[in-house]
Formats: sequence, C-alpha cells, structure tokens
Amino acid sequence: MSDADSRHSGAAPESSDPTADAFELPVKPFEGTPEEIERQWFEQVYTGRGDSMAQLTWRAVLMGSALGGVLSLTNLYIGLKAGWAFGVAITACILSYAIWTTLYKIGLARTPMTILENNCMQSTASSAGYSTGGTLVSAFSAYIMLNGEPLPTPLMLAWVFFLAVLGVTMAVPMKRQMVNIEQLPFPSGLAAAETLKALHSHGGKGIRAARALGIAGVLAALDKFWLEGLPALGGALKAPFLALLSTSTWIDKFNLAVIGKAWIDRTVLFAWDPIFIAAGAIIGMRVCASILLGSVTCWMIFVPIMQDQGVITGAGFRDIVQWTLWGGTSCMVSSGILSFALQWKSAVRAFRGLGRMISRDTTGKDDQLDAIETPGAWFVIGQLVSLVALAWLAKTTFGMPIWQSALAVLLSFGLALVACRVTGETDTTPTGAMGKIMQLTFGVVHPARIPGDMAAMNVNLMAANITAGAAGSSADLLTDLKSGYLLGAHPRKQFLAQFAGIFVGTVVTVFAYQLMVPRADVLGSDQFPAPAAQTWKAVAEALSAGLDALEPVKVWSIIIGGAVGIILPLLSVWLPKCRAWIPSPAGIGLAWVFHWYYGLLFFTGAVVGLIFKRVAPKAAEEYTFPIASGIIAGNALMGVAIVLAENGPDMFRKLFLGGGG
Repeated sequence: MSDADSRHSGAAPESSDPTADAFELPVKPFEGTPEEIERQWFEQVYTGRGDSMAQLTWRAVLMGSALGGVLSLTNLYIGLKAGWAFGVAITACILSYAIWTTLYKIGLARTPMTILENNCMQSTASSAGYSTGGTLVSAFSAYIMLNGEPLPTPLMLAWVFFLAVLGVTMAVPMKRQMVNIEQLPFPSGLAAAETLKALHSHGGKGIRAARALGIAGVLAALDKFWLEGLPALGGALKAPFLALLSTSTWIDKFNLAVIGKAWIDRTVLFAWDPIFIAAGAIIGMRVCASILLGSVTCWMIFVPIMQDQGVITGAGFRDIVQWTLWGGTSCMVSSGILSFALQWKSAVRAFRGLGRMISRDTTGKDDQLDAIETPGAWFVIGQLVSLVALAWLAKTTFGMPIWQSALAVLLSFGLALVACRVTGETDTTPTGAMGKIMQLTFGVVHPARIPGDMAAMNVNLMAANITAGAAGSSADLLTDLKSGYLLGAHPRKQFLAQFAGIFVGTVVTVFAYQLMVPRADVLGSDQFPAPAAQTWKAVAEALSAGLDALEPVKVWSIIIGGAVGIILPLLSVWLPKCRAWIPSPAGIGLAWVFHWYYGLLFFTGAVVGLIFKRVAPKAAEEYTFPIASGIIAGNALMGVAIVLAENGPDMFRKLFLGGGG
C-alpha cells in the first residue's frame, strides 16, 4: 500500500524554513527540449535551495534510519497478518519533524531541520521501512512454509541487503528520464512533497496532526497489551487471573456462547483488532467492501458447503485455508496480470524511454546537472555487485544455475522499467503481478522434473523474488526521488540517503523476522496467516505438481477464481463510470486467504472513515491519516513486542549462542 492512500493528510507543524511559504511546488510540467526542461528545473527550483540548503546531514540520516527501522517492524507485522505494506514516508515526516521541533524548543537541538533535511530523512526512512521487508513476508515465508524450516540468518541478511541494493541502484538510469524529462506525476511523491511543504510553512495544523498520531499510537499500544499482553504476562508469571482481565477472554466467551464452535472454526466470529479498522479507514470503501464480499462468499458460503459435502474435513483456519486459497490466489493472479497487461501503452513508453536513456549523451564535463545527478557508474557497480552476490547465494543455497540468476536480474530491469512507468502514471506498483509473471516464466525456464519437485519450487520462488523485489523497490524509491525533484533537492544526496536506509532496514527486519517466526508452523496460523506467502506457495506448488495432481474442487476454484479476476478488471475498463461499484478482484481474492473477521474489521474501518468524511470533511482531511497511522504503528509495534517477549529468549540463544538459523 503506497502513500497515495494518505496523500491528503494535511499535516503541518510550525515553520522552520522561512522560504517554505513563498516556494511553490513545480507541479506544472516544464516544456521544451530535454536540455531546456532540465535547465529550467535547475535554475527555477534547484538554484537557491538544493545548492545551498542543508540536506544530507548526519541528523537526517540517523533520524530517518531510526524511524525507518521502527516503522519497518509495523510493515513486517502487517505483512505477516494481512499481506499488505503501508508506506512510511509521510508518517516518518510527521514524527521526525515533531520530534526535532520539540528538541529544538527545549534546547537539545541547535537548529531546526530544513525542508530538504526532512526530505532526506524521509528517503532514508522509506528505504529502511519499505525496500527490505517485502521479501520476508512473501517469497521467504513461502519457502519456509514449503520446506518446513527457517532459513539461516546470514543468508537472509545477505539476500535482503543485496536485493535492496539491486532495486535502489536500478532506479538510477530511470530517474533522469521519467522524473526530470517526462515529469511523470508520481502522485505519492507529490503527496510527500506537499506534506513536507505544509510541515515547514504553517503553524498549528502539523503539531495537531503529530499529537493526534502520537495519542492514537499510545492508546493502540495499550489496547494491544490489554488484549494480548495480559494473557501472555499471566502465563509467564503463572497468574491466570490476569487473563481474566483481558478483552480477548470476554470476546472468546461471547463468541463461544453466541456464535458457536462450528462457525468459530470457520473464522466467522467477532474480534477486536483496531489495526485493521485503521487500515480500512485509509484504504477506502471500494476495496474494503470487496474484502467483506469475498469473506462472506468464502467463509460463510463456500466453506460450509464443502464441509457438508465431505470435501473439507479439517477444522480451523490452517486446515480450511488449504482449500480456499486456490480460488483467492487465482483471482489475484489473473487480475494482477491482466491489469498489468492493460498497461501495455505504459510498457511501450517505458522501452521507448530506455532507448532515449541509452542514446542520450550525459557525459559533458561542464554539465552542471551531471554534477548533481547520481552517476551512471553507481548503477553499473550496484548491479554487478548485486548480481554476483545473489547468483552465488542462489547457487550455493537453492541450487539455482548462475545463468538463471543473471536472467532474473536482466528481466528485473525490464520489469522495473514498466513498474516505474506504471507507478509514475497511476500511483500503483504492480509488485504482485510481476512476481506471478516471473513465477510462471521460471516455471518454464526451470520446470519440475517430477510432481512436487522441491528444488524446482525453491528456484521458482527465489528467481521470481529477485525480479519482483528489485522492480518493486526501484519503483517505490523513484517515488521518493520525485518528492526531492519537486522540492529542489540534490539528487545524488537523496540517493545516498536512500542507500543509507538499506543497512538498518536489513538488520532490523531480518532479526525481528527470525524472532517473530521461530518455527515454520507459525506461518499460516491464526497468529500470522501470511496471505502473501500463501499465494506465492500456491503458485509454486501448482507449477510443480500440475493441475492434474490437484483435487477437482481446487481445479474448479482456480478456474472460477481466474475468471472472476479477469471479468472484474474488464468491467472497470468497459464501464468506467460504474467503477466505484465494481468489486476489487484483489480485495475479493485476498479475503479467501485470511480470516473472515478481517473482512468485517476492514469494512468497519471504511465505514467509520466515510462517516467522518461526510460529517466533518475538514477534520477528516486533517486527522484521518495521522490517527489511522498512529493506530497501525502503535498496535503493530506492541504486537511485535509481545511476540518477541514470548519467543525472544529461546531465539536469542539460537541466533547468537547456538549458531543456528
């Protein structure tokens, strides 16, 4: 989930940049030849700002790394819970500015942070919080579910780091063409720039937004502790009476008395988890209503019928989802690939742009723009180092031939071109579709020798992970470069800020993941349904075994789910005026991979957000995103803390003393 969902947060604390009020973002594109366009930006936007204002400072990098590291835990937690990731850029901007303003007011900081420092901080935080965790909750989790054991920590650290380097450096040659010359809108980048401008130009609005975010975060953390922490603490202290004080105890008793065990085993029950309510307020009504629709058709219609027919014999989420995920996965895969294919004009423009990137001479020694843009040599070095490292890791660990790793990196660049173009034009990064395209591609390149060939499935996952991870990271980080472009930032310094965030993001997410997922059976459980990993795993299994090896119900689920995933996007194209009423195939498909009550909570959040917007539109514009972000961050961080408290001691010994995975 990108920051596009939060572009109207309206945040703005007190001014620290006296030029912010007078400065207007260059939203209207410059015109002329490529050289004239870049010269206009250099003279009208960069000069007087990027050439003289503090930006890449230690405090910006350290603050961004700290916030990105903390917020990466929220995306890790939410990814394992719901299969989504939320952008951290605007949240980090609000928090860092509020924290630094407070430090400045009480005398612990000598000077306020400039708008371009805040922009570098945002880039560091985004890189730390977004570009490193997606691999863990998708391909790596699917690998662990398939193989039944965790991966070694050094391998995960190296893989995540070099994959992030691959993605970050891949954006280098695209930035000048797509951001500078073509000036693609990148709406989330514009939203971040607008937020930063507001933070540095107006008075009380931003402070109020930051205060709302902080209060919501604290209350959500306390609520999470009351719900899950008390039972865990009671067990640790051998004080069962503490569990009786927990909200979850009384909710469980209500569900058992009113709903009944049969429906509870189908996950049709009432639950309290504000993180999904807050997410629903951000995501919006169309997708959340689609999730609820999918939840009802799956868990209240399909599952009971299959159980009555004796097809599904197990009970509980883990057993039932092995039947439902096929239809949901098929719906998401087919809709994602079709939506990707419908962007064929963007793909054509992307490869035309590639020709201009290659043919354009940017080697002039006197070119002032060349002196501030990220050198092309950094792209070459980053790609070669990442290729060698990933190829060696893939060969020694997963048995992937070197040439297949090289092919994956080559295809990554092609898909990254398209992904960056699509993100720039539509604000949607088709990461899921790219992953499935590459899984299908490597199903042909490296086919299974026998049904259930584990080696082929592992190669399928990791090869697709290289492509989807790198292409997705490059597109999202290019969005950050767009915000810097609008604010007049030094492009090379902003790139270095992005690169700095990779280090802390890698360390925090990998070690936190190892502590949160100590065993393979944690994934796919009620605690961590891991819907993204379930999808990757299902595609790998289907490509290995073939449809002939699946039960008829699963085959028909794939066929029907795929048809739904094709029909709904086509209806949106054919009936654009009715798009708001056409269900989202991604929302419907996702509901078949996680619990029924997730759909209810998402929908509740969307309803609350809609009512708030109708009743108090100005207050909703100012507070919806800060409050929802605070709830998500506070709830997720406390959830991580509870899991680490439960699993931490044994896993610390395993990781640091026993030398194990």
